[in-house]
Amino acid sequence: MTRYFKTAERLVLAGLLILLIWLPLPLGSNRDWSAALLIFAVGGLASVWLALQMLQNLSLGSGFKKSLLPLGLLVAAQGWVAIQWAAELTMDSAATFQYLMLGLAYCLLYLLVMGLFRTRKRLSVLLGVLVVSGVVQAFYGTMMTLSGLEWLIVGPKDFHVGHATGTFVNRNHLAGYLELTLAAGIGLLLALRQVGRFRWAGLFDTMMGPKMRLRLALIIMVIGLVMTHSRMGNTAFFSSLLLAGGLFLVFDKQHRLRNGLLLASILLIDMLIVSQYFGLDRLKERLVNTRFSDVVVDGAVVEQANELRGTVFNQALPLATERPWIGQGAGSFETVFPPYAGNLPLHYDHAHNDFLQFFIEYGVIGSLPLALFVLVSLFYALKAMTQQHSLYRSGVGCGAALGIVALMLHSLTDFNLQIPSNAATYVVICAIAVLASTHRVGSGRSKRKQSSEEQAEEGSLDLAETSVPVDHSIT
Repeated sequence: MTRYFKTAERLVLAGLLILLIWLPLPLGSNRDWSAALLIFAVGGLASVWLALQMLQNLSLGSGFKKSLLPLGLLVAAQGWVAIQWAAELTMDSAATFQYLMLGLAYCLLYLLVMGLFRTRKRLSVLLGVLVVSGVVQAFYGTMMTLSGLEWLIVGPKDFHVGHATGTFVNRNHLAGYLELTLAAGIGLLLALRQVGRFRWAGLFDTMMGPKMRLRLALIIMVIGLVMTHSRMGNTAFFSSLLLAGGLFLVFDKQHRLRNGLLLASILLIDMLIVSQYFGLDRLKERLVNTRFSDVVVDGAVVEQANELRGTVFNQALPLATERPWIGQGAGSFETVFPPYAGNLPLHYDHAHNDFLQFFIEYGVIGSLPLALFVLVSLFYALKAMTQQHSLYRSGVGCGAALGIVALMLHSLTDFNLQIPSNAATYVVICAIAVLASTHRVGSGRSKRKQSSEEQAEEGSLDLAETSVPVDHSIT
């Protein structure tokens, strides 16, 4: 009977990994039918997994218990959305109900990741699948742009022609997705770095040996990110890479030279050499020529603003002050913003600033749990990064911190967290942040051995990495 339970759990795990690859394919799951598919798929997988847990009556371990705080915060935010909908506090009941269903799906997704990927082997598989999905998106977006075909999965592109969008409508959302998958790849690369004294031959093996497949994946994703020509997407990723990488070097004094060269290779080789041939100049031109306000000389407009996001932000601010505590209702921005839009030439269904939109829609009561969820996840990522007795934990922690910070920076000027595929992947990265320091090293062991191992890890001793150095490779 135990064998059948294990087989069923593996099928749930495989279904979840397939779902993670599928999510960005149908326009970022940002359509009613694809969002509904996400909700039903996650709900079905979670129902089967929970049934298996109840039938087996097995302990999920002390590591899983540490995920209850961030999970509780995420659930609390959805509880407030449910109150908004049930008590008719929202300005758009249908949109709020849809956001509630999506929010509950994100909660179940977080629960599934924490429950299924509690071992190092499975966590590495999860990171690898995110990398594969990112490579697919980057390669598809790059090839469509270079070939001039400019097709999405469902038909020809109508917007952002000449820019890589992958299977997303908006190039900024491909950029946001690649920020997360790049973070997963960098975390995995750092996690599998060699131990022992620094050797130039070891660095060469890292760059040209078995790990080269992972390095090539990172290069492809960086090319895709640059070819989106997303100003804030590129700025957010490389800024967070410098920040997270800097902290990583500060914490790991023993391997600072090797880690510094590895991180520098990502910046120098990928950004300054490879990307130079794939639209870096065009990205720099967009950054330099960005104007949020008109240039006026002697009372005359010399140059008009070419960026309306600042105007949208300013005109949406009064909405935040109308109902600051309870909010306008989750998903209601498109309904409540038009009276404040003024002479804006385009229709805006999002605020192009996730922080402002969440505050407008959720109010203080609903936004605070979400903010705490992100901060607690970041805390766990940084905590894992400081565990220098374990190269794997510190590397995965660095990658998770990179992803969390990158999308938060990008959210200052965009709405990636309103796109279901990106929001779901962000929840997965936040779960990885907790798993980085709480996962088990082995699998398939007796309950007694697992308990002893958990106690050893809580005492900051990772026995698997105090033995003879092993050159891990990606298979």
